[in-house]
Amino acid sequence: MKGVVLAGGTGSRLHPLTLVTNKHLLPVFDRPMIHFPLQTLAGMGITEVMVILGGRSIGDIVELLSDGQELGLDLTYRYQRGSLGIAHAIGLCRAFVGPDPFCVVLGDNILRGEALADTAAEFEAGDWGAGSLLYRVHDPERFGVAEFDADGAVVGFEEKPTQPRSDSIPIGVYFLRPDAFDVIERLVPSGRGEFEITDVLNHYVGDGGLFSRHYEGDWHDAGTIDSLLQAGQMAAGEDAPEVLTSAPGRT
Repeated sequence: MKGVVLAGGTGSRLHPLTLVTNKHLLPVFDRPMIHFPLQTLAGMGITEVMVILGGRSIGDIVELLSDGQELGLDLTYRYQRGSLGIAHAIGLCRAFVGPDPFCVVLGDNILRGEALADTAAEFEAGDWGAGSLLYRVHDPERFGVAEFDADGAVVGFEEKPTQPRSDSIPIGVYFLRPDAFDVIERLVPSGRGEFEITDVLNHYVGDGGLFSRHYEGDWHDAGTIDSLLQAGQMAAGEDAPEVLTSAPGRT
C-alpha cells in the first residue's frame, strides 16, 4: 500500500496565520502540522508517500521534509494548481500509485491513538473498492456526513448538510484502489466548484463496496484557529489545559 498526503489549499480559515506561509507548516504542539499525517501513514507500515503541494511556501515544505529519510519514508512531491477539491488532488497521484491500493490522509488531520496498521491491512486484504474512517462529532454540518440504514451500514454521504442525518463524518483518512481514478475522471464539480471526495465514496456505496470503521482514538481537523489550538492541546497529551469551552471535531 502506498500513501498520499494532501498539503495544498490556501488555508483561508487560518488567516492571518497563513497569509505568508502554508498552513501545514504551522506548529501543532511540538512539530509542524504536516508531520502528523505522515506519522499516521508510517503507523500503517507505509513507506512510499506522495505529498501533494499547493498554496504558499511549498519550497519550505520540501526543505523541511526533504526525501523523508528522517521520518523513515520515501517521499515524492506533486504540485496541485488551484483549489479544486480533494478528489482532484487525489487524481494527480495516478502514475505514482500504479496498480497498488493506497491511503490518502489530509494534511491538517491530527490523529492520536493506536496505529492503523491492522485497519490498512484489513482494507488491503478485502474486496472493498474504497473507504474511510468515521468519527462522531458535535458539529457534523461542517463536514461530509454519513447516513446509515437500520442495520448500521453506510448508505451515503452528504457534503456539509444543513440538517445532518447522523453525527458521524468521514475524517481525512481514505482508503482507495486504482479504479478510483476512473471514478474521479467522471466527476463534475459541486456547487462549491470543487471535486468532492464524498462523491467518490458514494460511488462505492451498496453491494458491500464501501469500507468504513469508526475511529476510536482522538481526532482533530486543524483547519480553523479554534481547532488548531485544540489539536495542539490534544497532541500535548491528556493533561493539556482545556482553554476552549467546546472542542471542534470531538464528542
